[in-house]
Amino acid sequence: MSNARRLITSIDINETTGPEFNNDHRSSISALHELELADGRRLTLLDDRGWSSSGPSNIWAHESLQGLTETARTVVGPDEPPEGRTHEEEAALHWAYLADVAQEHGVSIEASELAALRHDVDVNPAIRGRLTR
Repeated sequence: MSNARRLITSIDINETTGPEFNNDHRSSISALHELELADGRRLTLLDDRGWSSSGPSNIWAHESLQGLTETARTVVGPDEPPEGRTHEEEAALHWAYLADVAQEHGVSIEASELAALRHDVDVNPAIRGRLTR
């Protein structure tokens, strides 16, 4: 058993996409997926995830904290399987990959243990401030 406590996905407004992707009709959000250890340290598992949305004027009025939280959990995986692979196979590959990343950081953890951890989403105050519902 490792000293893993939980998974955390932190979401923030993606400023690197530029103002054209964060305006009245569009939003771009970055997601950082980490493993938190019992001593409070966090290890980055995925730092290349996020999503964009476009829609009606005042797009943030159509977003909710619950919707953003669900999307954040989805974008960090497991992904939908490609043709010829089952959801279970795709999930096994995903968790094995993340266990390998943790191992690279010096934390030995089984893929099944990672998959069973609590997964919290930390929503940046900049996003919370834009939400109206």
